[in-house]
Amino acid sequence: MEKILDRFLRYVAVDTQSDEESASQPSSAKQFDLLRMLRDELVALGVEAELDEYGYVMGRIPSNIDGPAPKLGFIAHVDTSPDASGADIKPQIIENYDGSDIALKGVPGLYLKPSEFPEMLAHLGQTLITTDGTTLLGADDKAGVAEIMDAVQYIVEHPEFKHGELRIGFTPDEEIGRGVAKFDVAKFDADYAYTMDGGDIGELEFENFNAAAATIRIQGRNVHPGYAKGKMKNAIRIAMEFDSLLPVEQKPEYTEGYEGFFHLIGISGSVEEASISYIIRDHDMELYEKRKECVRQCVAFINSKYGEGTATAEIRHQYYNMRKEVEPHYHIVEKAIKAMEMEGIKPKVQPIRGGTDGANLSFMGLPCPNIFAGGLNFHGKMEFVPLENMQAASKVILNLVSLFSC
Repeated sequence: MEKILDRFLRYVAVDTQSDEESASQPSSAKQFDLLRMLRDELVALGVEAELDEYGYVMGRIPSNIDGPAPKLGFIAHVDTSPDASGADIKPQIIENYDGSDIALKGVPGLYLKPSEFPEMLAHLGQTLITTDGTTLLGADDKAGVAEIMDAVQYIVEHPEFKHGELRIGFTPDEEIGRGVAKFDVAKFDADYAYTMDGGDIGELEFENFNAAAATIRIQGRNVHPGYAKGKMKNAIRIAMEFDSLLPVEQKPEYTEGYEGFFHLIGISGSVEEASISYIIRDHDMELYEKRKECVRQCVAFINSKYGEGTATAEIRHQYYNMRKEVEPHYHIVEKAIKAMEMEGIKPKVQPIRGGTDGANLSFMGLPCPNIFAGGLNFHGKMEFVPLENMQAASKVILNLVSLFSC
């Protein structure tokens, strides 16, 4: 049986970064490299599996018990965030972590420090997998992919392990909010599912942000700077002014828990024209709508000051808070709590300060809480995952399968 660490390292070696500027599905063809690999690995294990044109791998494992049991699914996404490079990843493996700073050797002078990331100290004595400082790691969500595949391998190689019908799903483009845009829930044919896409060990989530993306375009007017007085409209400066209009305290670096935010994720342009990109998040639907209206009001202010048509906004909805779709099936949350406790893990039920494929799937008729995959500091060069977290997550999957087959 392949070790979960070896499996994870194989998966992160495949560049699967999604592309939010692309209109294709998947957004980047290179995601198919890992998706085909996963389909072929499932088939090699004797699992009925297919990969469709939209980049969805679906696998089915028949029940080996007498009597009815819910059909249970496990889902993870293969893409990595556009926020940092996912190409040529060089993981570092730190065995028996002693609490010291970890040098990220691809960038001289760069360290992963417990003084800056104190959660590292919760994993003393464990094996940490880090980046080398030049890329992200890809534990979001290749840790989840590896955990599901590790559990599948155990199930097929241990026919004495009792289980109902199981469904396996791997998706593209979760990081750009389009992970299940064309996912066929009826074809997947599960009663309940879990995404393995959370953070540190014990995390369990069934509520998430309502989410939108906003692009603000600024039309400036370029005039030779020597003759610009009263004529030039510098689009870059207007873009900076627009950002200053948003509430200063409502940024990710100043918020926590249920607090929402406006997150500036990109700015580009010239004197003639500029573009600003944001993600907008809030757990509360009323506050979520107010945030979108705030963006529109800022656009109106810029236009009143610099002339109509100077600023335009495109606001795109991404996903809603899944709580109201999952809560009527709260027993699936309770089973996840029990599955963790069976491994001696203290469950941490909390809201996701982000989103998962499970949010949209829940609104598509497939209640889908989110379970820890084990990684920390996602989307950047400080990302790491303890090996023990991945091992525990795989066991939680097996415990859930057992609980649903009783």
